[in-house]
Amino acid sequence: MNVPFSPPDISEAEINEVAEALRSGWITTGPRVKELERRIADYIGVKKACCLNSQTACAEMALHILGIGDGDEVITTAYTYTATASVVCHVGAKLILVDTKPNCLEMDYDALERAITEKTKAIIPVDLGGVPCDYDRIFEIVNSKKNLFKPNNDIQKAIGRIAVCADTAHAFGAKRHGRMVGSIADFSSFSFHAVKNLTTAEGGVLTWRTIDGIDDEEIYHQLQLLSLHGQSKDALAKTKLGAWEYDVVGTYYKCNMTDIMGAIGLKQLERYPKMLERRKEIIRRYDEALRPLVIQTFDHYTDEYESSGHLYITRVPNITVEQRNEIITKMAEQGVATNVHYKPLPMHTAYKKLGFDIKYYPNAYRQYANEITLPLHTCLTDEQVELVINEYRKAVESIR
Repeated sequence: MNVPFSPPDISEAEINEVAEALRSGWITTGPRVKELERRIADYIGVKKACCLNSQTACAEMALHILGIGDGDEVITTAYTYTATASVVCHVGAKLILVDTKPNCLEMDYDALERAITEKTKAIIPVDLGGVPCDYDRIFEIVNSKKNLFKPNNDIQKAIGRIAVCADTAHAFGAKRHGRMVGSIADFSSFSFHAVKNLTTAEGGVLTWRTIDGIDDEEIYHQLQLLSLHGQSKDALAKTKLGAWEYDVVGTYYKCNMTDIMGAIGLKQLERYPKMLERRKEIIRRYDEALRPLVIQTFDHYTDEYESSGHLYITRVPNITVEQRNEIITKMAEQGVATNVHYKPLPMHTAYKKLGFDIKYYPNAYRQYANEITLPLHTCLTDEQVELVINEYRKAVESIR
């Protein structure tokens, strides 16, 4: 029996909807994408949502909307995937990385507070594994630093403080204090990549809180311009009789979602509540089996928040990187695929070239050194879950 790490959960419903999209003759951005945006906005509890071709595009477009660029600083965590940080470099701003808290996957909020300067325009917290970060603490910090803030454009001025642009790639469906992630931060960027809970193969969605004095429709319009070459009409609008003419208002980007992707997303969204319940059930079984073995796991469900259950992250105390890798190899030999989330950014060549050094991020390194992520997806059978538990137990015991 082999256990893949994270295959997409695709049913006949998605396949049939894609076939209908293909038969419709409309396969690029069109009615299915627009319907998916409406349903997602309703699901999260915001007025508008904008589907694009990746979470990365969503995060970068949010920075463009905020007018962030050369001379600005954006702060995020060293313990994340490159997409969180690379978008800061894409817009020409200076990337600032902070360490995690000791024995925690969240950024060190005290270090975050110290890192803020008059050049700081945004903070990108990460809901790693689907667990919401401490938004209360983050907003407390940005509000306490209002005296340093100097806005670049009307949206920044309306917000009146450093913007919170959350990387919610893992957290579609998560809640904190009863509020849906995606309605808490100023801007939130979700991923619908093939390995995510809800997939459109590639894709993502940007959501935002209504900003006093700023029209949500105008933000949506600006996102349409940014994601479609600055063209004043999308292909759907140009199909109306006599409506061929358009203007190009800026030399922008191309990162729209297609209706083929939207078709998958529509059916995934219909199935999503049951998919979240299955993830919760698997997490419960893992927790019950592994916590008595002194394997550290992270709380996905507490009185404060409800995770989307995206990643099952574990740590094996007091082992070396080499021993961690040996456990991963032993699991693979028994047909169980595992992973590591994440190798901290300062350990990668691109970020070393930017001047970052892992020695200044000791907590992030300690998190990485003994971390192993187990398979967690809705294609897992009960038998496969038991296999993962048994093989993990044997592999850890052999190392100890």
